[in-house]
Amino acid sequence: MKKHISKWWVVSGLMLSFGAWAESTANAAPGPDMLVYIQPVEFTNPIKLWHPYTDYWFYQGPPVEAIAVDKLGKAYGKVEVCDANQSGRALVWLQPKMFYNPQVQQFYGKVTAEVYTGIGKHIGTYVGEANVRGTLGLQAETRIKQSYALAMDHVVSKMKADNALQAQFGAAANQAAETTPCSMVTLLPTNALRRALPF
Repeated sequence: MKKHISKWWVVSGLMLSFGAWAESTANAAPGPDMLVYIQPVEFTNPIKLWHPYTDYWFYQGPPVEAIAVDKLGKAYGKVEVCDANQSGRALVWLQPKMFYNPQVQQFYGKVTAEVYTGIGKHIGTYVGEANVRGTLGLQAETRIKQSYALAMDHVVSKMKADNALQAQFGAAANQAAETTPCSMVTLLPTNALRRALPF
């Protein structure tokens, strides 16, 4: 009899614990509308902008991340940066590039955005490009940020113009959308050529 009573207490305790967990999960704040992912190499490996007399090294990740979160947030609501197993209703994989032409003193910024639904389906690729005039030695960081900001403006405008993407966001807002964890980003389908290239 004592065994049955102690088992009953254990089962009751487990059920109460599960109920409390389920309630806290249900009351938890909803996840972000969109997650932004940039490959870690963009934060650890700097790139060099070349000039006959001055070289400028910088990490592409930090400026693009800050600009993207701001601009996508204004367009699509709650946007956060991918972190471990965090999940979102849509995921945007950003691939930045920067080039400097010393002959015409132009910074050329490019941002490619691969957009996925909450279940990992590829929606589309959106490319933004921009150039900003300036010298490599003076205010290079400012010109780089300006170039990336203009490129992200182009990306967002192309995303807004894509009816299929807008329909997807509308459907996700009206139902309990499935989410994609950031840990799965490297398994998501991308252009085979782009995947093979080191940049």
